[in-house]
Amino acid sequence: MTLLCAGFSALILTSVHTERTTERSRRSHDANMRAIALLARGELASVHAEPGVAALQMIDPAGRVVAASPNMRERPPMTTFVPREGRLGRTETLCDMPVFAPDCMLVSATLAPRRDGDWIGYAAAPVYPWYVSGRLLGGALTGSALLIGFTAAGAYRIVGRALRPVGTIRAQLSKITSTDLGHRVPVPGPRDEIHDLARAVNETLDLLEAALQRERRFTSDASHDLRSPITAMRAQMEEALLHPDEADWPVTFATTLDSLQRLQAIAADLLTLSRLDARCAGARKPVDVSDLVARELDHRLQPLTITRDLAPAVVLGDRIGLIRLLTNLLDNAERHAASTVAVSVRAEDGQAVLAVRDDGPGIPAEERERVFQRFVRRDDARAKDPSGTGLGLPIARQIAEQHGGTLTAEAAEAAEDTERGACFVARIPLCHIPAAP
Repeated sequence: MTLLCAGFSALILTSVHTERTTERSRRSHDANMRAIALLARGELASVHAEPGVAALQMIDPAGRVVAASPNMRERPPMTTFVPREGRLGRTETLCDMPVFAPDCMLVSATLAPRRDGDWIGYAAAPVYPWYVSGRLLGGALTGSALLIGFTAAGAYRIVGRALRPVGTIRAQLSKITSTDLGHRVPVPGPRDEIHDLARAVNETLDLLEAALQRERRFTSDASHDLRSPITAMRAQMEEALLHPDEADWPVTFATTLDSLQRLQAIAADLLTLSRLDARCAGARKPVDVSDLVARELDHRLQPLTITRDLAPAVVLGDRIGLIRLLTNLLDNAERHAASTVAVSVRAEDGQAVLAVRDDGPGIPAEERERVFQRFVRRDDARAKDPSGTGLGLPIARQIAEQHGGTLTAEAAEAAEDTERGACFVARIPLCHIPAAP
């Protein structure tokens, strides 16, 4: 607004200055014309200055001053410039005239052709200053100051009202700590940028709270699962030490070794999860999922019947991670299968689809998402494999998600939702390899 007012004020002052200067130049020219009329009637003695005109002089063809206003009598010609060829008048601003030093004057020269030669009339008028007058300048400055003041006050009030919710948001955020994420910032009514900011902050706080709850639950579950084998080993060793002569040490050592193996499995799975959470993935290369599955099944001890239906499907991924995903799914299927496990690979809708089915008791529909939670184990899984960690399926899903895909639990029979048998399906985007030229 200051720049705008400065521009408008400069435009007004320039326009008024130009108009006043033009008006004064016209008056000087009119004064010259009236003096020339007196010259034509032979009444040069009556030449005098007019309102707005400071001085008049009439110069004859010989360059002598033959008539002048009272303040210019017995003075030399005020200037020597003449109208340009073909013109009768000319106006110049002169600042070097000794008669009017140190002021600048607006001088008009008018040519009067006569029989005895060309006479020239000079009329001088004061030059307007750049601001024209103090009254005009004061009005422009006062108006600009009032307009700038009202604009500043209005902008301060409007912006203050618009940003007032930011202060409330800041106050609520200052109450949030790492142990208390229950606070939420108020969302203002108007749907503007502040409204969107408050909603984004609340959504971020929801995500943080959910992450903190998951971390706490994970820590609690991990502590519980780690405590169980440690407690068992402690009880066995204390019992053996209380009656060393009666203890069966080979059996005690074998039992303790089983607990140590479970501890090792839990620690290895926790390390894998921490690496997956930190996005520590191996180098991504084109991998044929069907070839990877075939190689893994060929080198795997198969206590059950494993059928395979493999079609080429190339993905861009970490081979070690994909093997871990497949191994976890196969271990889970073999743990619950009655006699048969089916593995299939196919390309479908731009994705490589890996499906591992078993003919076990299946997973109820309401439990199919819960089995991917960390340390969650169903009762039948605990009965069949007490040494399990409950981390195999969560690790497999996280590997699939790191490859841009998904891992879901579905019914073994796609045609009807039956609880007989379980099917885990991993979908990973295909890698399109350009054909050789």
